Amino acid sequence: MDTEHKPGPSEFWDEFYNERQRVWSGKPNGALVREVSMVAPGRAIDLGCGEGADAIWLAGRGWTVTGVDVSAVALGRAALHAEDAGVAERITWLARDLAEWEPEEAYDLVTASFLHSPIELPREHILLAAVHAVAPGGTLFVVGHTAFPPWAHHPLDDVHMPSADELAGALGLRPDEWEIETSTSEGREATGPEGQTAVLTDAVLKARRLVKE
Repeated sequence: MDTEHKPGPSEFWDEFYNERQRVWSGKPNGALVREVSMVAPGRAIDLGCGEGADAIWLAGRGWTVTGVDVSAVALGRAALHAEDAGVAERITWLARDLAEWEPEEAYDLVTASFLHSPIELPREHILLAAVHAVAPGGTLFVVGHTAFPPWAHHPLDDVHMPSADELAGALGLRPDEWEIETSTSEGREATGPEGQTAVLTDAVLKARRLVKE
């Protein structure tokens, strides 16, 4: 008996990106720009980098960046955009499934923006690995939806989408080890793929790992 084919993460996201020539706006995440603009550049890793807008923005501000995504299609576009922006030499692109791969080095900035998926994704597991990848004195930056956009056809609607405070607790960001610099929910106007508009609420978490003497 035939069984229904379920695409793996790389196949799913390659198909997703192949549906359009460009999926995202090409602009860096607004919360990232606001929260990280004053952070001194160093080594950064962007988890789930997509078409590369955040990584390219960081590289343009002097960061040495590793961009990680499961989709080779997205990474191919990201590399072209980085070439166009003149920052290709500052970025390394890695095709990895974050459900199975963890950073092997420590970074001055570990960022994950809208790490959500319509197929199963162990987001908390990935973000726990992100916590461990932050160097002493380094910054963890995570922004995510508190609810899926109204135009999203999402089969996993029962997935809890935590607030920034809830996420900080789930990730074990203890006050003797971390300084929570931003933990907030904020609304923003967004436009869907068919021109729909809505105000979405994002959870924004920025934390700095303390340097122990």
